Order: sequence, then C-alpha cells, then structure tokens
Amino acid sequence: MQKYPVSPKVVKELNLPTIQSKVQEAFGACTQDGEFLHAQFGALKDLKIGVEGKTLLVETIMDPKVPPDVQQDTVRRYYAFLEHATGYTAKERAKKLQQAAKKGTPGA
Repeated sequence: MQKYPVSPKVVKELNLPTIQSKVQEAFGACTQDGEFLHAQFGALKDLKIGVEGKTLLVETIMDPKVPPDVQQDTVRRYYAFLEHATGYTAKERAKKLQQAAKKGTPGA
C-alpha cells in the first residue's frame, strides 16, 4: 500500500466521507468496506483508499488487458484524483516521497 503525504491546506478535509466524494467525482461509484473505500474504473480492477493520520493510503490493482486509450484515461483520472485528494501535484508528491525515503519514514 502506497502512503501519500497530504498538504496542510487540505489535511482538514482528510476523512473518509470527503475522500469518498472525491473518488466519486473521479471514478463514479465507490463502496466502503470498514476503514477503506473501494472503486473500479477503466484499467483499475480495484482502487483501495484509506486514511491514516495525515496520510492517504492507496492500493491499486490494474488490468493490463484493457485498450491503451482506457489505460491513458484511467491514469489521467488517477493522477487528477491524487492531486485533488492530497493537495500536491505529481512532481510535489514525488519530491515528498523522496524526502521521506531519505529520512527512513515511508510516505510521511
């Protein structure tokens, strides 16, 4: 499971109901299973999302058999969702994850 740090400007919105609305905006329907949300869309067989403190937890299972245009649309929506949910662009997320790896604290 990948851990994504969340920007201080959106950390106050880091709860399952808010994340659920962001998942629905990006991917349509989603379901809640305990402390995790699950969604399926395009090349995503399963998108599992949870919240741990100030961190967004995400696990993906992809379907490699979908057409390339479906893959591209899925990846575009996934990155847009992550940016919306974490408050960080892809470049900023990568930088934060690299800094966390140097410190030895994954995703923090």
